[in-house]
Amino acid sequence: MKQIKFSFFALLLLLTALWLLADTLLPEPFTYFSFRGVFMQYSGVIGIGVMSAAMLLALRPKWLEPHLDGLDKMYRLHKWLGITALAVAVIHWWWAQGSRWMVGWGWLERPQRRPPGGETLGLVEGWLRSQRDIAETVGEWAFYAAVVLLVLALVKRFPYHLFIKTHKWLAVSYLVLVYHSVVLTRANYWAQPIGWLLVILLLGGSVAALWVLAGRVGAGRKVQGTIDALTYYPDLRVLETAIVLQEGWRGHSAGQFAFVMSDKKEGAHPYTIASAWNPGDRRIVIIAKALGDHTSRLRERLKIGMTVTVEGPYGCFDFHDAQPRQIWVGAGIGITPFVARLKQLAGTPGAKEIDLFHPTADFEQAAIDKLTADARAAGARLHVLVDRKDGLLDGETIRAAVPDWQSASLWFCGPPGFGKSLREDFIAHGLPSKHFHQELFQMR
Repeated sequence: MKQIKFSFFALLLLLTALWLLADTLLPEPFTYFSFRGVFMQYSGVIGIGVMSAAMLLALRPKWLEPHLDGLDKMYRLHKWLGITALAVAVIHWWWAQGSRWMVGWGWLERPQRRPPGGETLGLVEGWLRSQRDIAETVGEWAFYAAVVLLVLALVKRFPYHLFIKTHKWLAVSYLVLVYHSVVLTRANYWAQPIGWLLVILLLGGSVAALWVLAGRVGAGRKVQGTIDALTYYPDLRVLETAIVLQEGWRGHSAGQFAFVMSDKKEGAHPYTIASAWNPGDRRIVIIAKALGDHTSRLRERLKIGMTVTVEGPYGCFDFHDAQPRQIWVGAGIGITPFVARLKQLAGTPGAKEIDLFHPTADFEQAAIDKLTADARAAGARLHVLVDRKDGLLDGETIRAAVPDWQSASLWFCGPPGFGKSLREDFIAHGLPSKHFHQELFQMR
């Protein structure tokens, strides 16, 4: 989380610092409308700047994953940037529209504009001036569309397949807002560092928006696969799907995930890969629990022999660190990345001591037997805790079972709230934050 927090605040501070080199929030003379003018410029720079960065992250750039600790963290940063863009855009809109309304209501008196003339404008600046009215109008409507689309993205009850279809149209709103920004940004900014940064962000964001609209995101990382086996665990409401991939898959590390599409209308959904990679059989295993409309229908929809599209792999939840001991906590369906790592270690045993805690509300003996066999083959100690029998897992229980926990790193996958409480508990007891690893498996 440190990397994405640093990146988020660094972008805001960089945009602010470069803008302050070009302008000021304390204009002379300081009046309502003089402040409105500079604040509109500042909020516009921040708004389009963070939206451009969010648009670039939407491309799922693989090269950026090691620097931001995986695509799951990048999506969290993407979300923060989107929320920031929404908040700043609302403030920007209010200063524009609210001021006009207050003038109309008689609460404010608009200062007299200087009559045109006496200025010699270049060809480009003259054209930009001629576009101001239309840029304001289309920018306002693009803002309304962006607000609706961003709010829908934040509403978890909004169906995922509709979110996928509507969210891409933010790219259209973004392109209109790029035009709005280019026309209405003060001309003298473009010859200064803030202008140079804006050019980079706007060009990069525009290319990214066109790539999104063309449906090319992740295109170079997609392969076709065929469903080879289906295993259902009724007590867990979990479906295990084995897929044989065609040529083109680059292999994966235990703990990584992929986007799998079995229905174009539904779109691709992310799943942690629950198997080690073997180039000889080219199989990957996906485990899905019936938690929503889509996952509840998978058992009826998926058939052996069906063709699916797999995109990936992504993620940096890879179990690589320098600690001699590791503590794994796979809560519920969060056990998936640990299953993959166990299978990998069975073929190439590691030197680390491992304790795997699997707290679960549901229990099925067949699934636990497979997990037990995988743990034994990998040399890991397995602790299965069923909520109704053993109570809820907490930091005290883990520390009691692993006395030398201070020499370990802790790897967590499961409900975000549970992960947050465990993290806070262990850090409060002296575990360095860099030794707590959590997969943020939320893509919206």
